[in-house]
Amino acid sequence: MNLLEKEAFVSEKAEQFEHAEPEEVIAEAVQAFPNLTFACSFGAEDVVLVDMLQRLSPSTDIFYLDTEFHFDETYNTRNRISERYDLEFVRVAPELSPEAQAEAYGDQLWLNNSNLCCNLRKVEPLTGILSKYDAWITGIRRDQARTRANAKKVEYDTKFGLIKFNPLAAWSWEDVWNYIHSHNVIYNPLHDLNYPSIGCIHCTRAVQPGEDPRAGRWSGSEKVECGLHK
Repeated sequence: MNLLEKEAFVSEKAEQFEHAEPEEVIAEAVQAFPNLTFACSFGAEDVVLVDMLQRLSPSTDIFYLDTEFHFDETYNTRNRISERYDLEFVRVAPELSPEAQAEAYGDQLWLNNSNLCCNLRKVEPLTGILSKYDAWITGIRRDQARTRANAKKVEYDTKFGLIKFNPLAAWSWEDVWNYIHSHNVIYNPLHDLNYPSIGCIHCTRAVQPGEDPRAGRWSGSEKVECGLHK
């Protein structure tokens, strides 16, 4: 598709699928874009989408960004999911190891320049992997953050130049957990310890009662996104 065709596709499908179930959105993505991938962070939304994809299109590529700063629980969740579905996730790593990054930019870059750290360990690797595909699926939901409130189920991702499907955009946190429990989906145990949003170990803390669900990400700063979606 050229740009005009992509924009026309998005305009039609965003309206068509606004009230569709996630499985319908995934089925459309798989049919329209054989060269499709899913970006998995092993959070609650993403383990739901892994389960749906394994039911609908088990051959679709699923990758994860290994920042090399994930919680042990996140890596263990990856391993358990891989074993359950006999699934091999595509590992996408930064160019710099943690040691090389510290040597080049100083220790604890995540404290001194969190945007640069996210760019090195997430955005640049994501840009590389997405350049190989025509479309991608994400676990974005509108009520996760104000920056995601207007997310469509089908969008044109201007940052990466491809079609973006957000099957769970209209779901609530309760919807996510209803699916997890009803389908016995494996999930990250940190969710049971008040971590609704799980990122790197250095920049994620538990959320206190009454706080925004993403308050545990980059706590103490105005940062709300790592740069993957905005």
